[in-house]
Amino acid sequence: MKNNLIASIAENSLIVVIFVLLIAVTFIAARLAENYVAKKSGTENPGMNTRKIVIIGIFSAISAILMLFEIPMPFAPSFYKLDLSDLPAVIGGFAFGPMTGVMIEFIKILLNLIINGTQTAFIGELANFIVGCSYVLPASIIYIFRKNRQTAFISCLAATMIITIVGSSLNAFYLLPAFAKLYGMPLDALIGMGTAINPAINNMFTFVLFAVAPINLLKGGVLSGITVLVYKKLSPVLKNTSLVPDRKREAESEA
Repeated sequence: MKNNLIASIAENSLIVVIFVLLIAVTFIAARLAENYVAKKSGTENPGMNTRKIVIIGIFSAISAILMLFEIPMPFAPSFYKLDLSDLPAVIGGFAFGPMTGVMIEFIKILLNLIINGTQTAFIGELANFIVGCSYVLPASIIYIFRKNRQTAFISCLAATMIITIVGSSLNAFYLLPAFAKLYGMPLDALIGMGTAINPAINNMFTFVLFAVAPINLLKGGVLSGITVLVYKKLSPVLKNTSLVPDRKREAESEA
Protein backbone atom coordinates (compact mmCIF):
# COMPACT_ATOMS: atom_id res chain seq x y z
CA MET A 1 0.00 0.00 0.00
CA LYS A 2 2.83 2.38 0.90
CA ASN A 3 4.64 1.65 -2.36
CA ASN A 4 1.45 2.22 -4.35
CA LEU A 5 0.93 5.59 -2.66
CA ILE A 6 4.52 6.67 -3.38
CA ALA A 7 4.12 5.60 -7.01
CA SER A 8 0.87 7.60 -7.28
CA ILE A 9 2.60 10.68 -5.89
CA ALA A 10 5.40 10.35 -8.44
CA GLU A 11 2.95 9.89 -11.33
CA ASN A 12 0.75 12.83 -10.33
CA SER A 13 3.34 15.29 -9.07
CA LEU A 14 1.56 18.38 -10.45
CA ILE A 15 -1.68 17.60 -8.58
CA VAL A 16 0.35 16.88 -5.44
CA VAL A 17 2.12 20.26 -5.72
CA ILE A 18 -1.23 22.04 -6.14
CA PHE A 19 -2.58 20.08 -3.18
CA VAL A 20 0.37 21.12 -0.98
CA LEU A 21 0.03 24.79 -1.99
CA LEU A 22 -3.70 24.83 -1.19
CA ILE A 23 -3.05 23.17 2.16
CA ALA A 24 -0.46 25.84 2.94
CA VAL A 25 -2.89 28.63 2.00
CA THR A 26 -5.63 27.26 4.26
CA PHE A 27 -3.23 26.89 7.18
CA ILE A 28 -1.96 30.45 6.71
CA ALA A 29 -5.53 31.82 6.56
CA ALA A 30 -6.44 29.93 9.73
CA ARG A 31 -3.35 31.14 11.59
CA LEU A 32 -3.87 34.76 10.55
CA ALA A 33 -7.46 34.65 11.79
CA GLU A 34 -6.46 33.17 15.15
CA ASN A 35 -3.65 35.71 15.59
CA TYR A 36 -6.02 38.57 14.76
CA VAL A 37 -8.59 37.46 17.33
CA ALA A 38 -5.90 36.93 19.97
CA LYS A 39 -4.48 40.41 19.30
CA LYS A 40 -7.93 42.01 19.37
CA SER A 41 -8.76 40.36 22.71
CA GLY A 42 -5.38 41.30 24.15
CA THR A 43 -4.26 37.72 24.69
CA GLU A 44 -1.58 35.44 23.28
CA ASN A 45 -2.51 32.74 20.79
CA PRO A 46 -2.15 29.53 22.85
CA GLY A 47 -1.03 27.44 19.88
CA MET A 48 -0.80 23.67 20.38
CA ASN A 49 -0.89 21.79 23.67
CA THR A 50 -1.24 18.15 24.68
CA ARG A 51 -5.01 18.30 25.09
CA LYS A 52 -5.53 19.89 21.70
CA ILE A 53 -3.18 17.46 19.94
CA VAL A 54 -5.01 14.48 21.44
CA ILE A 55 -8.41 15.80 20.37
CA ILE A 56 -7.11 16.56 16.86
CA GLY A 57 -5.91 12.97 16.61
CA ILE A 58 -9.21 11.51 17.86
CA PHE A 59 -11.36 13.77 15.68
CA SER A 60 -9.20 13.07 12.63
CA ALA A 61 -9.64 9.33 13.12
CA ILE A 62 -13.42 9.78 13.48
CA SER A 63 -13.45 11.87 10.29
CA ALA A 64 -11.51 9.20 8.40
CA ILE A 65 -14.03 6.57 9.52
CA LEU A 66 -17.00 8.79 8.58
CA MET A 67 -15.41 9.28 5.16
CA LEU A 68 -15.98 5.58 4.48
CA PHE A 69 -19.76 5.93 4.82
CA GLU A 70 -21.14 7.62 1.71
CA ILE A 71 -24.81 8.18 0.93
CA PRO A 72 -25.86 8.15 -2.77
CA MET A 73 -27.99 11.08 -3.87
CA PRO A 74 -31.04 10.16 -6.00
CA PHE A 75 -30.92 13.45 -7.93
CA ALA A 76 -27.26 13.15 -8.99
CA PRO A 77 -25.04 10.66 -10.87
CA SER A 78 -23.70 7.72 -8.86
CA PHE A 79 -20.20 9.20 -8.49
CA TYR A 80 -21.64 11.95 -6.26
CA LYS A 81 -22.19 10.86 -2.67
CA LEU A 82 -22.78 12.63 0.63
CA ASP A 83 -20.59 12.02 3.67
CA LEU A 84 -20.34 13.74 7.05
CA SER A 85 -16.58 13.45 7.52
CA ASP A 86 -16.30 17.24 7.93
CA LEU A 87 -18.41 17.26 11.10
CA PRO A 88 -15.56 16.57 13.58
CA ALA A 89 -13.51 19.30 11.88
CA VAL A 90 -16.35 21.81 12.33
CA ILE A 91 -16.75 20.96 16.01
CA GLY A 92 -12.99 21.04 16.52
CA GLY A 93 -12.82 24.40 14.74
CA PHE A 94 -15.57 25.82 16.94
CA ALA A 95 -13.83 24.64 20.10
CA PHE A 96 -10.21 25.46 19.33
CA GLY A 97 -10.20 27.75 16.31
CA PRO A 98 -9.85 27.38 12.52
CA MET A 99 -6.31 25.97 12.66
CA THR A 100 -7.61 22.91 14.47
CA GLY A 101 -10.43 22.45 11.96
CA VAL A 102 -8.04 22.61 9.01
CA MET A 103 -5.62 20.19 10.69
CA ILE A 104 -8.41 17.66 11.20
CA GLU A 105 -9.38 17.99 7.53
CA PHE A 106 -5.76 17.50 6.45
CA ILE A 107 -5.05 14.50 8.69
CA LYS A 108 -8.37 12.92 7.62
CA ILE A 109 -7.27 13.02 3.97
CA LEU A 110 -3.80 11.77 4.88
CA LEU A 111 -5.23 8.81 6.82
CA ASN A 112 -7.54 7.97 3.93
CA LEU A 113 -4.64 8.03 1.48
CA ILE A 114 -2.52 5.79 3.72
CA ILE A 115 -5.36 3.29 4.17
CA ASN A 116 -6.95 3.30 0.72
CA GLY A 117 -4.47 5.03 -1.57
CA THR A 118 -5.97 7.05 -4.41
CA GLN A 119 -8.14 5.88 -7.30
CA THR A 120 -8.55 9.38 -8.74
CA ALA A 121 -4.95 10.58 -9.13
CA PHE A 122 -5.49 12.74 -6.00
CA ILE A 123 -8.26 14.70 -7.72
CA GLY A 124 -10.96 13.32 -5.42
CA GLU A 125 -8.86 13.90 -2.29
CA LEU A 126 -8.05 17.44 -3.39
CA ALA A 127 -11.75 18.13 -3.94
CA ASN A 128 -12.71 16.68 -0.57
CA PHE A 129 -10.16 18.87 1.22
CA ILE A 130 -11.10 22.07 -0.61
CA VAL A 131 -14.84 21.59 -0.23
CA GLY A 132 -14.49 20.56 3.41
CA CYS A 133 -12.32 23.57 4.25
CA SER A 134 -14.71 25.87 2.38
CA TYR A 135 -17.19 25.07 5.16
CA VAL A 136 -14.91 24.53 8.17
CA LEU A 137 -12.70 27.59 7.65
CA PRO A 138 -15.37 30.33 7.34
CA ALA A 139 -17.58 28.75 10.01
CA SER A 140 -14.80 28.56 12.60
CA ILE A 141 -13.32 31.97 11.69
CA ILE A 142 -16.66 33.73 12.13
CA TYR A 143 -17.39 31.86 15.35
CA ILE A 144 -14.14 32.74 17.15
CA PHE A 145 -14.95 36.46 16.93
CA ARG A 146 -17.89 36.05 19.30
CA LYS A 147 -18.70 32.65 20.75
CA ASN A 148 -22.46 32.55 21.30
CA ARG A 149 -25.50 30.80 19.85
CA GLN A 150 -26.38 33.63 17.46
CA THR A 151 -22.90 33.69 15.97
CA ALA A 152 -22.99 29.90 15.65
CA PHE A 153 -26.13 30.16 13.50
CA ILE A 154 -24.65 32.98 11.42
CA SER A 155 -21.33 31.17 10.90
CA CYS A 156 -23.06 27.94 9.84
CA LEU A 157 -25.39 29.80 7.47
CA ALA A 158 -22.48 31.67 5.88
CA ALA A 159 -20.44 28.46 5.61
CA THR A 160 -23.36 26.67 3.92
CA MET A 161 -23.54 29.38 1.27
CA ILE A 162 -19.77 29.31 0.76
CA ILE A 163 -19.52 25.51 0.45
CA THR A 164 -22.31 25.60 -2.13
CA ILE A 165 -20.56 28.27 -4.20
CA VAL A 166 -17.09 26.73 -3.90
CA GLY A 167 -18.29 23.17 -4.51
CA SER A 168 -20.32 24.17 -7.56
CA SER A 169 -17.56 26.32 -9.06
CA LEU A 170 -14.89 23.70 -8.39
CA ASN A 171 -16.93 21.03 -10.17
CA ALA A 172 -17.76 23.20 -13.16
CA PHE A 173 -14.29 24.61 -13.81
CA TYR A 174 -11.96 21.87 -12.60
CA LEU A 175 -13.31 18.57 -11.25
CA LEU A 176 -15.64 17.47 -14.04
CA PRO A 177 -13.14 18.32 -16.83
CA ALA A 178 -10.35 16.66 -14.80
CA PHE A 179 -12.35 13.47 -14.26
CA ALA A 180 -13.35 13.39 -17.94
CA LYS A 181 -9.67 13.59 -18.89
CA LEU A 182 -8.63 11.07 -16.23
CA TYR A 183 -11.08 8.43 -17.44
CA GLY A 184 -10.65 9.24 -21.13
CA MET A 185 -14.25 10.16 -21.80
CA PRO A 186 -15.91 13.28 -23.25
CA LEU A 187 -17.33 15.80 -20.82
CA ASP A 188 -20.72 15.40 -22.51
CA ALA A 189 -20.78 11.79 -21.33
CA LEU A 190 -20.63 12.91 -17.70
CA ILE A 191 -23.36 15.45 -18.31
CA GLY A 192 -25.37 12.70 -20.01
CA MET A 193 -25.25 10.71 -16.77
CA GLY A 194 -27.02 13.62 -15.14
CA THR A 195 -29.53 13.86 -17.98
CA ALA A 196 -30.45 10.21 -17.45
CA ILE A 197 -31.53 11.08 -13.90
CA ASN A 198 -33.00 14.52 -14.54
CA PRO A 199 -34.03 15.52 -18.10
CA ALA A 200 -33.63 19.18 -17.10
CA ILE A 201 -29.86 18.60 -17.04
CA ASN A 202 -28.56 19.23 -20.56
CA ASN A 203 -25.35 21.26 -20.15
CA MET A 204 -22.72 22.17 -17.57
CA PHE A 205 -24.78 24.97 -16.02
CA THR A 206 -27.86 22.81 -15.45
CA PHE A 207 -25.68 19.92 -14.25
CA VAL A 208 -24.22 22.13 -11.54
CA LEU A 209 -27.57 23.78 -10.79
CA PHE A 210 -29.63 20.60 -10.39
CA ALA A 211 -27.03 18.06 -9.22
CA VAL A 212 -23.91 19.60 -7.71
CA ALA A 213 -25.31 22.67 -5.92
CA PRO A 214 -28.11 20.74 -4.15
CA ILE A 215 -25.60 18.20 -2.79
CA ASN A 216 -23.38 20.91 -1.31
CA LEU A 217 -26.37 22.85 -0.02
CA LEU A 218 -27.71 19.69 1.63
CA LYS A 219 -24.30 18.87 3.07
CA GLY A 220 -23.92 22.36 4.50
CA GLY A 221 -27.42 22.24 5.96
CA VAL A 222 -26.87 18.85 7.62
CA LEU A 223 -23.47 19.90 9.01
CA SER A 224 -25.01 23.11 10.35
CA GLY A 225 -27.95 21.37 12.00
CA ILE A 226 -25.84 18.71 13.71
CA THR A 227 -23.16 21.21 14.78
CA VAL A 228 -25.66 23.56 16.42
CA LEU A 229 -27.35 20.66 18.22
CA VAL A 230 -24.21 18.76 19.28
CA TYR A 231 -21.62 21.45 20.00
CA LYS A 232 -23.45 22.90 23.02
CA LYS A 233 -23.32 19.49 24.70
CA LEU A 234 -19.65 18.92 23.83
CA SER A 235 -18.38 22.43 24.56
CA PRO A 236 -18.05 21.98 28.37
CA VAL A 237 -15.53 19.22 27.67
CA LEU A 238 -13.77 20.87 24.73
CA LYS A 239 -13.71 24.61 25.42
CA ASN A 240 -11.05 24.58 28.15
CA THR A 241 -8.38 25.34 25.53
CA SER A 242 -10.40 27.72 23.36
CA LEU A 243 -8.99 30.99 22.08
CA VAL A 244 -11.05 33.26 24.35
CA PRO A 245 -9.43 33.48 27.80
CA ASP A 246 -12.54 34.58 29.70
CA ARG A 247 -14.03 31.12 30.11
CA LYS A 248 -16.79 32.25 32.42
CA ARG A 249 -18.03 34.77 29.84
CA GLU A 250 -17.78 32.16 27.09
CA ALA A 251 -19.71 29.59 29.11
CA GLU A 252 -22.45 32.12 29.78
CA SER A 253 -22.68 33.14 26.10
CA GLU A 254 -22.92 29.51 24.94
CA ALA A 255 -25.52 28.54 27.54
